[in-house]
Amino acid sequence: MEKSELSRKIKDKAIELGFPLVGVTTADAPNHLDFFQDWLESGYNASMGWLGTARSLERRSNPRKILPACQSILVLASPYPTPRGNVKGGNIASYALNQDYHAVLEKRLKELVEAIESLVGDTVPNRWYVDTGPLLEKELAMRAGLGWIGKNTTLINCDHGSYFLLSEILLGLELTADLPLTESFCGTCTRCLDSCPTGALKEPYTLDASRCISYLTIEHREEIHVELRSKMGDWIFGCDICQIVCPWNKPGKQSFSILEALQPRIELTDIDLIDEMRLNQEGFSARFKGSPIKRTKRRGYLRNVAIALGNRGEKDAIPVLEAALKDEESLISEAAEWALRKIRESAVK
Repeated sequence: MEKSELSRKIKDKAIELGFPLVGVTTADAPNHLDFFQDWLESGYNASMGWLGTARSLERRSNPRKILPACQSILVLASPYPTPRGNVKGGNIASYALNQDYHAVLEKRLKELVEAIESLVGDTVPNRWYVDTGPLLEKELAMRAGLGWIGKNTTLINCDHGSYFLLSEILLGLELTADLPLTESFCGTCTRCLDSCPTGALKEPYTLDASRCISYLTIEHREEIHVELRSKMGDWIFGCDICQIVCPWNKPGKQSFSILEALQPRIELTDIDLIDEMRLNQEGFSARFKGSPIKRTKRRGYLRNVAIALGNRGEKDAIPVLEAALKDEESLISEAAEWALRKIRESAVK
């Protein structure tokens, strides 16, 4: 089978499996490694030290350090629902309202590799990742023609905005590479920078993770700096603000069908923050089984919920926050104490 025909058949299968955006790039070394290293040296990776280890940098510098036989890289995107806008309950990033996308997409990547080997008639060296590999995946996506890296550091596609999840398959197989997208279409727009409540977008294309609401509510495992708490609003897991304000994410723009497994779980679309503060460990584990939210663990999640209640100034939350002062997790009790103080101060004004 000719290389171009094989590439087309692989893309057709990828689309069938739930990856409507798919492109091919080479295994060449990335051009943005210096930018990434400067970002690390600025400390913008916060506590995510694993990003800057020698092994991580070595592998990011050359895909063949991951898969020596690598000749081509498939870059795939799977859409998730657009954010719901203002909600009565706590705000959760739209991608996290469903089943854990890692498990959903990894299963489909495995099917795609099996289909590729069937087309070739032989085993093909491969390695796949869903948001977890030591790759500069957004640069790979640009090289594969899927979009450009916006000023908010997300990948943006002209036709479909930025509400999609990226995956990659490294293949020991030569395919026809797609034309890269080398132009940015952000223009003079700075809505994402202007709208970030914590100032995490230090400048175009540069995110300081230590101030990012997504990082603070998910990856950060300690107390959140008091200066930032009031700026977090009612986000309890992740944040969509810099995407919501992006002109490329116009309402109704998303045209791709979304996998059923990535559709929002009804019970997570209207969360009652007061009820959430009552979750014990058993309740938390049951509620978020198979959900990305489980990543925060109960202590991180209820820390976030307490801060959100404080920011909302809900007097009805005082009893559950007072009960949380006795929680054995100091992360929760400290956040509850802060929230109570904030609610009471607001009531005096």
